[in-house]
Amino acid sequence: MSETRIIKQSDRAKLRDRTDWDRVRNLTDEEVERAAREDPDWEGLLDIDWSKAVLVVPAPKKAVSIRLDADVLDFFKSEGRGYQTRINQVLRSYMEHRRKEAEDA
Repeated sequence: MSETRIIKQSDRAKLRDRTDWDRVRNLTDEEVERAAREDPDWEGLLDIDWSKAVLVVPAPKKAVSIRLDADVLDFFKSEGRGYQTRINQVLRSYMEHRRKEAEDA
């Protein structure tokens, strides 16, 4: 499990002030490229041809009230932030599976 770091709103300004934006603005493309290649979070993403990428704007979500069994809700919440998104993903998977079944019939 990743370590959670809570930052108070009053501390955000202090964190923002620690960035040396002049240094960042003056980085060359080569320096940015080198830093990205040394960053393990970018592994496998730098050599992708993004020129044909298509921006997909998801449809806005609708707020609903839904009754869930307590243990189901507890399970999704126990996995951390984003539990509503995960519930939506499970429902979407079910929906797509059923649509595919209907098309194949």
